Parts: sequence; C-alpha cells; structure tokens
Amino acid sequence: MGVPDFQSFFRPLLELASDGDEHSLAEARSVIADQMELSEEELAEMLPSGTQSKFYNRVAWAKSYFVQAKVLESTSRGHFRTTKRGRELLEQGHEKITARILNQYPEFVEFHEGKAGKTAPDETPESQGQTPEEVLQAAFETMNADLAGEILKQIGSNSPEFFERLVVDLMIALGYGGSRSDAGRSIGRSGDEGVDGLINEDRLGLDVVYLQAKRWDGPVGRPEIQKFVGALHGKRAKKGVFITTSRFTPEAAKYVANIEPRVVLIDGETLAKLMIRHDLGVTVSSRYDIKRIDIDYFEEA
Repeated sequence: MGVPDFQSFFRPLLELASDGDEHSLAEARSVIADQMELSEEELAEMLPSGTQSKFYNRVAWAKSYFVQAKVLESTSRGHFRTTKRGRELLEQGHEKITARILNQYPEFVEFHEGKAGKTAPDETPESQGQTPEEVLQAAFETMNADLAGEILKQIGSNSPEFFERLVVDLMIALGYGGSRSDAGRSIGRSGDEGVDGLINEDRLGLDVVYLQAKRWDGPVGRPEIQKFVGALHGKRAKKGVFITTSRFTPEAAKYVANIEPRVVLIDGETLAKLMIRHDLGVTVSSRYDIKRIDIDYFEEA
C-alpha cells in the first residue's frame, strides 16, 4: 500500500496535541504508526535520496505546515503543542485536514504562496501527496535519468579508444589506480587472453583488478562473463570488473553472485550514474542547497 501522503498525518497529529501538553515528534511518529497500522516495510520505505524514511519525513512536514499555519507551536527542538487556533480547527470537524483547509489562515497563505508561487491548486505538491522535498528529489531523479541517457549516447558516438580512457578515468574517480599515468599504462591491452586491462586496487599496488570493457548495444550474457572468469582463473586473479554500455542478462548477474573470483558487473545505467556522481564528463548547471535550522546557533548561554 505504501506510506500515506503527508496530509493524512494532519488530523492524527492535531488530535495527539489536543490535550494541550507538549509532545515530541518521536512520540507522534510512534502513535501515528500504531493508529494507521503501518507495517515495518512501510515504515522503512525511503525517500529517493535514501537519506530518510518517507514516514519520518512526511510527519515532520505535517508538523512544519501546522507551525506555519499557527495551528501548532514549536516549544523546543523536535517538540510542539497545540494553540488556540489548533483546538478551534479540530472543532470544525473536518474528516481530513488538508493544505487547502489551512488556507483559511493568512499566515499559511503567505507561506504557501511564497513556496509554490502561482501554481494552480490542482498542481501543488500536496495534490500529488508529496512533500516539497519529495517533489524536488523526484525532479532531480528525472533530470539525472535524462542526463544518463545523453551520456550513453555520447559514449556510443565516440571511438573505442575514448571508451578505454573513460574506463580509466572512472576507475581513478572510484579510488583505484593511483595516478592517471600509472593507470593509463595498465589498460588498453585488448585481446590479452580475454582481459582488456588491469588497474591497481590501491595506490601502493598491493593488489590488482582485471578489467573487461564492452561497448555493446545488445545484452551481455553468461557466456561472455564465463570467458572473462576463465581468463581471471588463468591469471590467478581474485577480482574483476566487467563494464558494458548495454546491460547484463539475468543469467549473467545470477552467475557472478556465487563464484570465485569476485566479479562486479557495471551496466550502462550504472556506468552513467557513476559518472554523474563523480562529475566525470558532466558539469554543474545549477545547485540548490536544502538547508535546515541550526538549533545550536540559537541557544543562548
């Protein structure tokens, strides 16, 4: 079923605070999770960024919206209590409290219009059941997916020699190979008994990783991986990385899961994501920093 949209937490949160006592977000999450009978899997569901659970994030945003509407007031870090306005809102008897209902308060309208601009009511993040942070992350994921597709197209239009250099640059970005010149001397030996090259695992060269790079259009199957593994056995190698611009078949992925030597498969999608993550072949167009309050700064001695 998944985690309910964050507006579904509005009324339960207000009901919890209706006694006028101070409550914590940790308490609110525990009470709401029990009331809604959310499963462990639902509670563990993460945001696209992987930095926080959806449930944790959505309860926090529900509290934030209420504070902006002056339905709740923050009493200390992670703590809150209801206001007179909050008690009156509960008495209005809404089956479900939404952001649109909060528009009856001018403070919330000012906050909301400042956040959403001239967005139509049916196109707001709330209408899609998402918090503003989730909307931003979803847009970020979409833009990166488009960028990954462009990266793979560029790789396909370049020469095999360029792809070899790209693989070297990627391995260095991941922390392998030592210097660029050292890494460059240890790759690009195409046709060397089924291995395209090798690269130091660390800067001291205590161990090496053997590489196979295939700029293919079709899927790479188990037979190709078996050839690579056979070459690794011939060199008594313990580790290998097989990189392709296409994808691996399920049989190939299953095969490497339980074999020695250890083989890591990097398909085109993963390759592009790693390039984006390590700023390889891409530049920063715009940057938006999500900031949170620094409670320590505002504490007085």
